Amino acid sequence: MSKLRVASFSISLDGFGAGPGQNLENPLGVGGMDLHQWFFPTNTFQTQVMKNPKGGTTGIDDQMAVRGFENLGAWILGRNMFGPIRGPWPNEDWKGWWGNNPPYHVPVFVLTHHARPPLVMEGGTTFYFVTDGIESALRQAKEAAKGKDVRLGGGVSTIRQYLKAGLVDELHLVISPVLLGSGENLMKDLDLKKLGYQCTEQIPSEKVTHVILKKTQGGKS
Repeated sequence: MSKLRVASFSISLDGFGAGPGQNLENPLGVGGMDLHQWFFPTNTFQTQVMKNPKGGTTGIDDQMAVRGFENLGAWILGRNMFGPIRGPWPNEDWKGWWGNNPPYHVPVFVLTHHARPPLVMEGGTTFYFVTDGIESALRQAKEAAKGKDVRLGGGVSTIRQYLKAGLVDELHLVISPVLLGSGENLMKDLDLKKLGYQCTEQIPSEKVTHVILKKTQGGKS
């Protein structure tokens, strides 16, 4: 059965998944890049995102990154994850942060308030722009995934919406030893225990702690 999963989502010690002042120069907000220092050296990032033939590091962090890409048939992204443009699309020139061959290789459903035609990219990635809400995006993503899982890529606001609705089946958080102080806080006003989530794995590496939360039957649905 297809699941909705959050994978390899980095947060600070004080719960922030992005820093303040997100823009073209700071796509993760000021200080936000520090959350992902565990990921950048990994073989997964180097080969799948940077297209570096030399690869990168292996070990626990890379193993957890690999897990995040297993059995995926589709992704869901908030508009902030697709790009820095706000409001109506001025044109169709912006095609994401990742160049002509994004690292998804499956259909990607982007939440937005402003319609835009599907965007076909190299490598099997097609971006579909969904204007009628999170449940519609999930329904379309699961249909596209054909029984495989759907990965919820973020950002913070998007993940919070799906968590509050009780739609996330599994949540892999990466706790980085960083304090941001401000920005977008994933945990603000969220009662994950009441929503039915429990910690099933805690895996420390040299740089971070990986935590897996899964939704039980007793939580909000």
